[in-house]
Amino acid sequence: MIAQLCPEFPGPVALLLFTGQGCEGSVFRDITSGVLREASENKGTTYSHAEVTGRKQNLMSTTDRYSSPLSERYASKEMQYIFSQDFKFSTWRRLWIALAETEKELGLPITQEQIDEMKEHVTDINYDVARAREKEVRHDVMSHVYAYGVQCPKAKGIIHLGATSCYVGDNTDIIIMNEALKLIRRKLVNVISELAKFADKEKNQPCLAFTHFQPAQPTTLGKRATLWLNEFVMDLEDLEYVQGTLKLLGSKGTTGTQASFLELFNGDQEKCDKLDPMIAEKMGFSACYPVSGQTYSRKVDTRVCNVLAGIAASAHKFSNDIRLLQHLKEVEEPFEKSQIGSSAMAYKRNPMRDERIASLSRYVMIDALNPAMTSAEQWFERTLDDSANKRISIAEGFLATDGILDLMMNVVDGLVVYPKVIEKHLMSELPFMATENIMMDATKAGGDRQELHERIRELSMEAGKTVKVEGKDNDLLERIAKDPTFHLSLEDLQKSMDPKKYVGRAPYQVDKYLNEVVYPILDDRKDLLGLKAEINV
Repeated sequence: MIAQLCPEFPGPVALLLFTGQGCEGSVFRDITSGVLREASENKGTTYSHAEVTGRKQNLMSTTDRYSSPLSERYASKEMQYIFSQDFKFSTWRRLWIALAETEKELGLPITQEQIDEMKEHVTDINYDVARAREKEVRHDVMSHVYAYGVQCPKAKGIIHLGATSCYVGDNTDIIIMNEALKLIRRKLVNVISELAKFADKEKNQPCLAFTHFQPAQPTTLGKRATLWLNEFVMDLEDLEYVQGTLKLLGSKGTTGTQASFLELFNGDQEKCDKLDPMIAEKMGFSACYPVSGQTYSRKVDTRVCNVLAGIAASAHKFSNDIRLLQHLKEVEEPFEKSQIGSSAMAYKRNPMRDERIASLSRYVMIDALNPAMTSAEQWFERTLDDSANKRISIAEGFLATDGILDLMMNVVDGLVVYPKVIEKHLMSELPFMATENIMMDATKAGGDRQELHERIRELSMEAGKTVKVEGKDNDLLERIAKDPTFHLSLEDLQKSMDPKKYVGRAPYQVDKYLNEVVYPILDDRKDLLGLKAEINV
């Protein structure tokens, strides 16, 4: 009885006291001996099988074994469901139904009663039966064929007819990746939307630009945001292209020749040709790959994970810039009222969300090597060395990217800008950047351009020394005003210190880019907008 209800609780790991039809009393487990002790407050209560299963799952919680941080901390519930056992194995069953329906429509002796029976048990998967069977036969697909047959005795003989394991395995993997890409696409569109709002809001905010992280000609904060934005737009283009090329494997047989179906259909090539398109249509796809070995080409996984790696690279770039700007105290990521920045330094406001974006992004970029290597290492019509790696790398690549995009939405939506600090930094460097305009004004006032150029160079070096060696403010304007070569007063010079004069076409470029590129993208995908991210930690 214990083994039937709790097959994964071997030996002393669980001791259940049973009376009558259910389970009564306590479930015991002592941490030191491998047995958990949970006293029942309602001794004598009878529990149903479902209640025992629920209690058992609660007891076997994550505190005594490894659990992925991607599930516990970073990925959304929606993405976790897509890669869940429930979604996977219910999709297997939908594929078996699609196969049976297609075979019936093509003339095989399969009854509607058998198909209806299969449809009654798509989601109520008897995992306990499948797990017990897999311990015997060491084959996951045949274990679930068996378990489905236990629930569908009338259909047992036609489940998986003519198919190989990759019929359910590979087709489900494509379906899962397609669903996961839909969620990634929606979140990516919302990241683009939030960045577009930020770019528009800050398009007129002058700030220092940096090349080599050294002060350069000014730009605007909104223009800088368009640089982040454009990379995510490129990622969206890549995602939609790759997703648009996804096809099902179909039902190709053990080596891709459909030999088993040629036999089932008594050599009828036309029926064999109809098989894959009919299955694809039933599963919501336009087509199956025209040729394959036993599996679809693992290059498909490579292309998908390269899309995820591209998103990760864009997010990493964004997070780097925000972390640097937070160091400068110009822009900060959201910081909650009760958030703690450091266990030792209570005053700190660390950019931990952007640091997490960078950390997860590095993982996704490196993870993309897994399917690339797997694709390169496949032998002939297939080898099984793809399986264990693929189970981990595809799922975790998507879970991590999902977490990255949730963080991106959260951070961009809550960015805090400090205009006064930006202005202070900009004004400390602007005299150097204004020297060309000053030289032109001095030339119009009667000066010699070449002499003025040399004198500005000399005064700039002196002012730079004052800033860097003596730690004083930039006094270049005062030095120029005192120099008779220039014929300009300090008041004249300060008129040239309006930062907006030095940002070029930046505000115009922001408007043009948003109106011509970004807003049409968002308008075409407005049904995807309105998503808000939930950050757990």
